[in-house]
This record gives sequence, structure tokens and C-alpha cells, in this order.
Amino acid sequence: MSRRLLRAPLTWVAVAVLGVGVAFGLYWFQPWKVVTDNRVDEQLSEVDAAPTGSAPTGATPTGTTSTDATPTGATPTGATPTGTTSTGATPTGATPTAPAGQPPAGSPTGTRPVVVSRGAFVSHEHDTSGDARIVRTTDGRHRLELVGLDTSNGPDLKVWLTDQPVRTGRAGWGVFDDGRRVELGRLKGNRGDQAYAIPAGTDLTGLTSVTIWCQRFAVSFGAAPLVAGG
Repeated sequence: MSRRLLRAPLTWVAVAVLGVGVAFGLYWFQPWKVVTDNRVDEQLSEVDAAPTGSAPTGATPTGTTSTDATPTGATPTGATPTGTTSTGATPTGATPTAPAGQPPAGSPTGTRPVVVSRGAFVSHEHDTSGDARIVRTTDGRHRLELVGLDTSNGPDLKVWLTDQPVRTGRAGWGVFDDGRRVELGRLKGNRGDQAYAIPAGTDLTGLTSVTIWCQRFAVSFGAAPLVAGG
């Protein structure tokens, strides 16, 4: 009976179809990636924090009375009497200029990269952690940096900047291909520090999130909101 089955053409057709199915399944799902990691350790930027808008050191908060205030009508020690012009005084309403060779207060130093926006990853289809940040380099270019990324490996993983909000739970897994997006390339590794150049001329306005997107199954492994100013 078994010999007769082996000689039947339909048996070999079935074996061939099964073999093709197994090969396609292995290619499509790549199950070995579930138990393997690809670690990346790229050099990231040494960044300055973006200005936070906090009051400068020594400023008196609004509504607070300084104990060193000068009594009404009194002339402060060292002050220039009324009608006398001081050669070093700054006229009322004028903006003081920074000393030569120093940048204006509150502006980037110009010699170090600056964080434009940043956020922490939340988990979607797979457990994901780490931070994402957009950095403006000293030559004016922008790049996305993933700091301490830890997610699952998988097939056809891409890094996208998108205009979609980051939501937790299953409702947030599949929204990132609904709106505007900029693909920065394949995910270099599911673990470690890595950087992706943002194409010159990219309008970052409205791109408020980054996702590790599985193109094959149209699902987010994890995503991070990008908050301006870090």
C-alpha cells in the first residue's frame, strides 16, 4: 500500500506543495527572530539640553518681594544720580548684547548638538523600552537617535517618524500608517543605541512620534511621542 502511494503522482504533488508552504512560512514569519537578538552600539551625540524657559539664576519670582529692595526715593549705593549719564549703563528698552565670542543667553552654544524633541517608548505588539530623540547637529542637520532601545526582533522592521498620536493598548498598534510618515530605514537592531539620518529638507512640523513598524504585518512593535524641547 505504501509503495503504491509513493508511486502515485498526487503524492509527489502533495509533498511539493507542503514543502513550498513550509518554506514560505519560514520566510514570511521568520520564527527564529523571536529567540535571537541583534544588538547595535552606535556613537550617539553629546547633547546640550534645549532651553526650558526657566527664570535665570538670581531672578526674583513674580509676586515675591525682595528683602533687598531700595526704599522709595533713596538712591542706591553706587547708582548714577538723576541727570548724569553713565558710560556703561544700558538705555531703557535696549537689549544688552553678549560679550564678544559668547552666544546670546538661552541659545544653543553652536559647538554641541541640541535635542529638538524627545520621548520614551511604550509597548505595543511587543515589549519595548528606551528613549527616542531628534537631535540638531552642529552643521544644522537632523537625526533620530534611539537610546537604550530594547524590543523584540522581527521581520521587515522599519523606523518611521509619523504624525499619529501614541496610544497604549491594542488601539494604538496599527494607526501609524494612517497619516503622514517619513521612513528612515530598516531597524538596525532590536537592542542598543542607534542613529538614523533624517533626509535634508524634511518638514518636522507635525511629526510627533516615532514607531518601530513591522511592515509585513502592519503593526507597531513600540512607539514614542516626541515632545518639543525635550
